[in-house]
Amino acid sequence: MNRRAFVTVLGAVLAAPLGAEAQQAAKVWRVGYAGLDRRNVNVEAFEHGLRGLGYVIGQNIVVDYRFSEGHVERLPGLIDDLLRAGIDVLFAANPHAIRAAKRATTAVPIVGIDLETDPVGAGWVKTLGRPGGNLTGFFLDIPELSAKEVQLLVEAMPRLQRVAILWDAELSASQFKATESAAHSVKLKPQSLTFRQPEEFATAFGAARDQQAEALIVLSSPSVFIHLKHLADLALKYRLAAISVFPQFAHAGALMGYGPNLPDLFRRAARYVDQIVKGARPADLPIQRPVAFDLAINLKTAKALGLTIPPSLLLRADHVIE
Repeated sequence: MNRRAFVTVLGAVLAAPLGAEAQQAAKVWRVGYAGLDRRNVNVEAFEHGLRGLGYVIGQNIVVDYRFSEGHVERLPGLIDDLLRAGIDVLFAANPHAIRAAKRATTAVPIVGIDLETDPVGAGWVKTLGRPGGNLTGFFLDIPELSAKEVQLLVEAMPRLQRVAILWDAELSASQFKATESAAHSVKLKPQSLTFRQPEEFATAFGAARDQQAEALIVLSSPSVFIHLKHLADLALKYRLAAISVFPQFAHAGALMGYGPNLPDLFRRAARYVDQIVKGARPADLPIQRPVAFDLAINLKTAKALGLTIPPSLLLRADHVIE
């Protein structure tokens, strides 16, 4: 082979992979994000997770946000908008969004985060290990976590007798049953307080006062997360030692919060989005559980309620607000 032919062949060999890489680099992935509230630490954690995987938002990946501003009924229309926009992956940030997404598409991959639903029991996936459809993600579904919250209240208030349980009538029935059972097991008298709309919170707190509840367990719900500050304010107003599955509850002014580290879940969800755009199928990506749990205690609130938190409990806390 003469020198000119050799250079021609070598150039063709080198140009082929470079061309393929250039085409791959030119691909801009589109992720649809369906949530209830606009900007919060979880949204930031999701974006941080993408950046940690090498994505530059707005360059090699676009996140198309749709927020219902707390109005669940708007989610189906918002998800339809995202699907019409030609997204590659849909990230559904709560059970309402997952439910709407499952009804809207069986083709577009869905990554979801849900603290309330058993995905197998709901018929969304075949098994936790191999979901088998277009949905995967991160599900809490640990009703027994409520027993831990009962235990924490009893440690903080050894003379506790009456506890109210605030729960979302649409989403939290299994959590309520587990919490009620845990309360009975330590000789507490539980009081059920249900809500369907946040406007019912004040009425529920009034009912807790009328029944002389001393403490309050707030079960998981997207509506609860959106209104943590309002709920913490109500708990202090009605002098209720309150705990929730959201550690942020203590930071908002309630006595305690114990549950999964949500920003960690949202960062991990970004990894599943990355795997899917690189070719993985949701059907093969196992449903995962939270692995990081935080305990937060607000000492300022404890003082306002006339409580002295035992040192043994404070030593176990991940966050102590003073």
